[in-house]
Amino acid sequence: MSPQDIRMSGFESRSTVDEALAWIDRAVQEIPEQVEEVSLELSHGRTLAERVVSQIDVPGFDRSAMDGYAVIADETTGASDYNPIRLQVVGDSMPGNGYSGEIRSGQAVRTMTGAPIPSGATAVVPAEYTEAVGDNVLVSLTVGQFKHIGRTGEDIRIGATVVDAGRILRPQDVAVIASIGQAKVSVRKQPLVRVIITGNELVRPGEQKRPHQIYEANSSLLSGTIPRDGGILESVRFIEDSESAIRNALLEPGADVILVSGGSSVGAEDFAPGLVAQLGELPIHGVAMRPSSPTGLGRISNAMVVLLPGNPVSCLCAYDFFAGRAIRQLAGRSKSWPFRTIVLPLGRKIASAIGRTDYCRVRVEAGKAIPLAISGASILSSTTRADGFVIVPADSEGLPAETPVTVLLYSELFMAN
Repeated sequence: MSPQDIRMSGFESRSTVDEALAWIDRAVQEIPEQVEEVSLELSHGRTLAERVVSQIDVPGFDRSAMDGYAVIADETTGASDYNPIRLQVVGDSMPGNGYSGEIRSGQAVRTMTGAPIPSGATAVVPAEYTEAVGDNVLVSLTVGQFKHIGRTGEDIRIGATVVDAGRILRPQDVAVIASIGQAKVSVRKQPLVRVIITGNELVRPGEQKRPHQIYEANSSLLSGTIPRDGGILESVRFIEDSESAIRNALLEPGADVILVSGGSSVGAEDFAPGLVAQLGELPIHGVAMRPSSPTGLGRISNAMVVLLPGNPVSCLCAYDFFAGRAIRQLAGRSKSWPFRTIVLPLGRKIASAIGRTDYCRVRVEAGKAIPLAISGASILSSTTRADGFVIVPADSEGLPAETPVTVLLYSELFMAN
């Protein structure tokens, strides 16, 4: 048995969760930032790589904020329902087609919302305070200087930063970039993530299952979490438990992150850890946490590799703790958890052990966090019954009932009872 081969011999020691997270953060920093230019239509949800600076004023001209009449503001002084001011209507100003002349004393120009303000006008009287009488208009409202006028550059000034680098672009961010006439933006490239599923006992949904086989679910789990964290699913490879097949899937170029589901522990057919160590490096194998203790972290060439346990809850836990954190950072996002949180008292105690981090699924009920399970790494349905999870830190022997805990919620749509 080679020094890298610990199959059937167990873990001599396990890294702490903090050590594993620190390795991920260092490894990500060593990977050069990748940037690409995309059209605005494709930029939603992407991380902006360079700040966007406006080359124009928005609006680029004084424009009407109301349907009504452009006037000289001082000439409306004293106007009321009982003392309307009569002005001569000399033309119209419409969006995209302004009045070409100049307003003089005693004149008004009919104007629509968004239309340019005629030269000489200093306010707009809303239509509801006017009455058209032939070629004239009766104004029954006193308006101040620049009332109901959108001034040049009042939204955005030339040279202003519209959106800072690092922003995950929301629809309103993309819209404001469009408003300055910019058709493309520089964004962080999304990491390409390959999922390798191992296990001769696995059958894909829809296929015939033999006795003692189980339907494979982890690819469905990971294909949803990867885009959530800003990655692109490069491919899903269903690989037999053989050294050569796993080796080929690991070495094939094209992925920035490789997730191996199953075969990450020390069983006789757990080939992945030894292969990663042989082909690159595997500085983290075995983490002091429950579930997900067989997790491994390493690199092959420029690709980061995360070995995920095959048990579904362990797979989800290891992904959320480690793989998701790496993918988010490579995509230019925050390394922090992507979950909304609430603080609630525990409904009953959680038992743990010093030196081990626990991931405990909880249900929110009657304003309390009710622990469902810590063990039971193969009970995937526990995650659907749960509203979220609680992390019990390694320096704790557990948490007694009524302890305030931070619940990380699985769903953004969750509404607490």
